[in-house]
Amino acid sequence: MDINTVNALTYEEFLEIFGNVVEKCPIIPAAIWAHRPFKSFSDIEAQISEFIDSLPESGKEGILRCHPDLSLPAVNLTRDSVDEQRAAGLVSMSSGERALLLDLCARYRQRFGFPFVICARANSTETIGRALRDRVNGERAQERDRGIEEVKKICSLRMRQILQPTAEHSTNKL
Repeated sequence: MDINTVNALTYEEFLEIFGNVVEKCPIIPAAIWAHRPFKSFSDIEAQISEFIDSLPESGKEGILRCHPDLSLPAVNLTRDSVDEQRAAGLVSMSSGERALLLDLCARYRQRFGFPFVICARANSTETIGRALRDRVNGERAQERDRGIEEVKKICSLRMRQILQPTAEHSTNKL
C-alpha cells in the first residue's frame, strides 16, 4: 500500500485498517485522519506520536490501560497482541517462567495502576523479564513515559506490517 492509496481511503476504511495500531484505541487514527493528505508513512507515525504526546497524563495512562498484561490467556487479546506475544516467545514459556512473569506483571499493575507495556515483537522472553524486573520498582511518571515510548514502537511495527504485508515482521528490528 503506498501513501497515495492511504490518502484515498475513506474515514471508515482508514479506521478499519489502522484502528488498532495503538492497542484498542481507534480514536487515535480517527483523530489523525483529518490531517490527510499525509506526505509519507513517517508523517502518519509523527501525527500519531504528536497526538499521544498532546494528551494529559490521564490520557496517556488510559492508552497504557488498553494494553493487555503479558502472557495471559488469549481471551481478551487482540490478534495483533497474540502475534506479538508469540513472536517474543511468551506463548511457549514453561509454567514456572509464566508464573514468575504473571507475578511480576501483577506487582507492576498494582504499583502503577496500568500494565507493563513493552514492544514484545522487538524483545525475547529474557529481555522482557529483565526489563520488567528492572522497571517494577520505578517511578510512576518515568514508567508512564517508558510505557508510552513502547506504545509508539508497537505502533510503528504494526504500521510497517500493514503497509508492507509481505515483508518479514518478526525480525525484531527497530
